[in-house]
Amino acid sequence: VQLQASGGGLVQAGGSLRLSCVASGRTFSRSYVMGWFRQAPGKEREFVATISWSDTTHYADSVKGRFTISRDNAKNTVYLQMNNLKPEDTAVYSCAASTSGVVAAAATMYNYWGQGTLVTVSS
Repeated sequence: VQLQASGGGLVQAGGSLRLSCVASGRTFSRSYVMGWFRQAPGKEREFVATISWSDTTHYADSVKGRFTISRDNAKNTVYLQMNNLKPEDTAVYSCAASTSGVVAAAATMYNYWGQGTLVTVSS
């Protein structure tokens, strides 16, 4: 399974960005749970959002009401719409896939990881 994230960039505080993650590979299944994580400079990786094949979602408290995760199973793509961005949202954002079938915030539940895309929010 390969995961390719894109959509990062530089944005001013209060702005918006939409990240995309395309999954590919012979073994990828649309039943996989998909998640977004981020890692800011000098900090540990943290959970952002996750979505099941049936669109059950779960968010970190820090992004609730501002970020929306969604997926297009026909395109094997998961999105992260980020609104009202804050400087503290600056990080490298990575997508991940889990075969567990259960939405989870723990990174250890995810089997596959993509490379990250950098989001920088200026104040």
